[in-house]
Amino acid sequence: MKKKNKKKSKIEPEAVENEEPKEKKNGLLPMEGTVVEAVRGAFRVKIDDIEHIALCHLGGKLRKHYIKVVPGDKVSVELTPYDLTKGRITYRHR
Repeated sequence: MKKKNKKKSKIEPEAVENEEPKEKKNGLLPMEGTVVEAVRGAFRVKIDDIEHIALCHLGGKLRKHYIKVVPGDKVSVELTPYDLTKGRITYRHR
């Protein structure tokens, strides 16, 4: 049996230019930080830019792929604009 070739839809350049970045759509504030402490399924992360500590849980892909995060790791965090003490860890840097 031969597989049928599916045609890929072409994206118009106008649609890509007018699209907003993902951070602006859902209102989260992307930041970089360092994990300070592990607390029962969450982590205290010291944000690099503003000397602030936020309580963050792991994002979905990190949980799904069993990515381990330990104190001292550099991470990317999305903070909620409503409460800057809570957030989500989205990436662990190497």
